[in-house]
Amino acid sequence: MKDGLIKVVGFAHDLKVGDAYANARAICAGIDTYAKQGAKVLVTPELGLCGRTAGDLLYQDRLLAACREALAQIVAASAEVDALVAVGLPLAIDHKLYDCAAVLKSGVLLGVVAKRYLSRQDARYFSPAPDEVQVIDVGGQEVPFGGWQVFAADNVANLAVGIEIGDEMDALFAPHSVLAAGGATLVCNLSATETLPLSATATAQRIQALSYQAKMAYLYVNAQDESTTDAVYGGQIVVAQNGDLTAKTQPFGARWLAATIDVDDLVYQRRRSPLPTAYEAFCVVNFGFHCLEQTELGSVDPYPYAPKDEAQFARFAQETFAIQAHGLATRMRRVGTKCVVLGVSGGLDSTMALLVCREACRLLGLDPKEGIRCITMPCFGTTDRTKNNALALTEAMGLSCREINISEAVARHLQDIGHSLDDHDVAFENAQARMRTMVLMDVANKEGGLVVGTGDLSELALGWCTYNGDHMSMYAVNATLTKTLMRRIIAYFAAQDAAIGKVLCDVLDTPVSPELLPGKEGRIVQKTEEIVGKYDVNDFILYYAVGHGFAPDKIFRLAVAAFPSLDKAQLKADFERFYRRFFGQQFKRSCSPDGAKAGAIDLSPRGEWQMPSDATAGIWLKTIETL
Repeated sequence: MKDGLIKVVGFAHDLKVGDAYANARAICAGIDTYAKQGAKVLVTPELGLCGRTAGDLLYQDRLLAACREALAQIVAASAEVDALVAVGLPLAIDHKLYDCAAVLKSGVLLGVVAKRYLSRQDARYFSPAPDEVQVIDVGGQEVPFGGWQVFAADNVANLAVGIEIGDEMDALFAPHSVLAAGGATLVCNLSATETLPLSATATAQRIQALSYQAKMAYLYVNAQDESTTDAVYGGQIVVAQNGDLTAKTQPFGARWLAATIDVDDLVYQRRRSPLPTAYEAFCVVNFGFHCLEQTELGSVDPYPYAPKDEAQFARFAQETFAIQAHGLATRMRRVGTKCVVLGVSGGLDSTMALLVCREACRLLGLDPKEGIRCITMPCFGTTDRTKNNALALTEAMGLSCREINISEAVARHLQDIGHSLDDHDVAFENAQARMRTMVLMDVANKEGGLVVGTGDLSELALGWCTYNGDHMSMYAVNATLTKTLMRRIIAYFAAQDAAIGKVLCDVLDTPVSPELLPGKEGRIVQKTEEIVGKYDVNDFILYYAVGHGFAPDKIFRLAVAAFPSLDKAQLKADFERFYRRFFGQQFKRSCSPDGAKAGAIDLSPRGEWQMPSDATAGIWLKTIETL
């Protein structure tokens, strides 16, 4: 419950059409089981106390009375249950029959929501929900009744639950949109829909899409074991949040599904993409939880920037690469140039940029041999391994690579400013980076080309770049890709392209280094991750801090679950270093070059992240002190 994390469960009980008491017993058993497992929201199928296929039995007073009595049994049985429960049943009110969802909590019936939009099948039996919320008597309790209600938790910020029933989600003006505008962060759908070939896939895709559109979590529970007279109801449970398919079952599969949703994250996303003004006709029903225990996280993906599934990742990698290449190709066409200038170091970033440059040339119908000017610029810290990889990669691509050794030029420059070559301070390092940028810019001017930047999102976040050195370019193709994501994309291309695969694999195996300090016996001595921390952790923090607005303590909890082998004390130090660098280095991001967004997070000052260069990290660091 803490940190906005809520465990929800949908379950399709063993339904017996027409037997309300048996169905109540099955529902009570499910409530007891899943509440003990920590579920705080429990949802059952549409008309689950009698079955949607009960037909004209729905007109029978005995069945309707039995459903009311069965509901009273469930309400009473839930007295010690600290969970919000939604149960489907028919209710007869003022000579009309309604398809309803009763919402209850800890022995109290909070409200009854009636179906608003009726299919032709529904309209045979039911009336649509009244326009305004009324107060009715159900089992001796006076409760709100109608279509537009939101059930809001008093003691869990941002948890507000709305109810949708069955195929209402496909209506032209579907209730979930209005419910979200009225403040609902979780919409629960009690459904009883027949199973057809591929219908489960289509349903999951619709739910995934509508959860993104309304920036909400959506829990869909379909019935099993309805009458098979004219159709089969195979059951399906789907949970989606803000466009992500969190979990799902297949028809005729598991009868229950648990998932964790994050209502704080949903509210953060809504702040960034505000929904319309709240619907004024809503009835807000408040409730509270007795115990606010910490929700179990379960498995947390340490690499959240891309799908884990290999088939999905292949498509993801191809589309990411296409965005990068099309962005560069369009920029080249617009400025009227037919060549790009690229510094190749044999490292991860320049390798990714080179692949993009080659694809951009293909899109423009240019021969890469003519369209790409590759330059390698060895200096004091350059090792044979990285230099040879740069040369081997360009050769494998059929490109020429010009070598411009900048050692003498940098030494002369340091001498001119009165700096000793024996003093390996930041000026010694940055002089090399700025000299490389100057060479690339001047060659680009001479050739009438564009300097393609190689810097990535991880470096931008940490400020691990030389101001007006590798920090600057004429178009930055990697600016929204993290180190960890680029590793996986390059590994994918290594497996696809035998001609360059071996070189790409060696690039991946090479420690990340700016190579600005002299090596020892040809070995890299300056390893970036020994200075700024592991990119796995830095990229993880960045994803949740910027992409989701989480506080450091919440991200730390996620990180502990994602990286169980890491020492917590070291992880805390990593967090402190990240936040100090992220805030302190904003001035470099405030004047970063253009580059198309190809990843989940964009730190461009013209894009989704705008932050003053003199902002301070004090309150974030204070939170980290308490970890």
